[in-house]
Formats: sequence, C-alpha cells, structure tokens
Amino acid sequence: MTMVHAGPERALRSLRADWSRERWEQLPDDGNRYEVIDGVLYMTTAPSTFHQWIVRQIVRTLFAQIDDQGVGVTLWAPIGVFMPGCDPVQPDILVVRTAHLSIIRDRRIYGVPDLIVEVVSPSNSEQDLEIKRNAYARAAVPEYWIVRPAERDVIVCSAPDPAADLFKNVDTILPDGVLTSPTLPIQASIADFFANAPDTTL
Repeated sequence: MTMVHAGPERALRSLRADWSRERWEQLPDDGNRYEVIDGVLYMTTAPSTFHQWIVRQIVRTLFAQIDDQGVGVTLWAPIGVFMPGCDPVQPDILVVRTAHLSIIRDRRIYGVPDLIVEVVSPSNSEQDLEIKRNAYARAAVPEYWIVRPAERDVIVCSAPDPAADLFKNVDTILPDGVLTSPTLPIQASIADFFANAPDTTL
C-alpha cells in the first residue's frame, strides 16, 4: 500500500483495485477504518478528539430532529455500508428514513442511506471531497454533507447524477450560517457543530 501522511492521522490506499467485500471481511478489528471504493482499499487511523466532538454535536442535532420525531434512525462509524461501488464505506454519520429501515440487517447497511455525513480530517480531505463525493453521487445518495473543521463550514451536496458522478446541487454553508437540509426535516446552526470543543487540534 502507498501511505499518504498528513498530521497525526494517517491515510493509506492500496496500489491495486482488486479489493472485494470478502477480502474486507477478513481485515482485523484494530481501531482503524477500512473502506473499499471502486475496488481500492482505503485505511484511516483513529480520528482526533475534535473530529469526534464534531461528530457528537451533529449526532445530537440529528437525534433531536430525526430519531425523536420518528423520521428515521441516525447511526455512526464504525459501521459497514454496502452500496454500488462501495464495498463497504464507513461514513462518520448516516441517516436512514423509517420507510427504508429494511436496509439495516445482519450488522450492516445494505443499501443507500438517506443522508451521509463525513467530517474531513487532515489525512483524508481528498477522500471526502473528491473520491467519496463522486462515489456517493454514483450510488445515488440523496444528500451528502462534507463538514470542514479547518474552515468551520459545511458543503451540502444533493440531487445526485449517477451517470455523471456528481451532485447537481452543491452549497457551502458558512460558519455563521444555518443549514437547511434539501431532503430531510433538518435545520442546524453551523457554529453549534464546533462550539465548546475542549480541544480543537485537527
């Protein structure tokens, strides 16, 4: 594998695109995140406490507006998500609408979540901003949030065009803005995702 190193976290990717779900199932449960996108294996080491704080804040928001209202279920990594071209990915956070809960079975997600959220780390910015963004568009994920701690903003992608590997609608919600989901009953202050973190080291 080729290693790309940025900051305290590390991201690695395989040189060959010959990885499958079966090979992924044999990988160790060692605290690292392993994902297979278009046959390429990606490994990311444990995230920072700031990354996990942001995940926590977003999950709290989603629980209040999605789970507590009966709209759907919020889950977070580590969890394997199997969908076209992704065998699997492990998003930081995902939402599955109540009507689609049948895709959750046998300890995995077998289908396309209604929302995927990734929090960018220094080691995986290309993965979240380009590789996963294209893969999620191809898989027809209805909505994808890219949360950028360095910029304190969120890129909201929706209206996937699987044939073109892109999302037709891409909006950047600034640090003082309010995120209004284009596909789900969610509204959130962007500042709240980052507020009061005990450690903001990326």
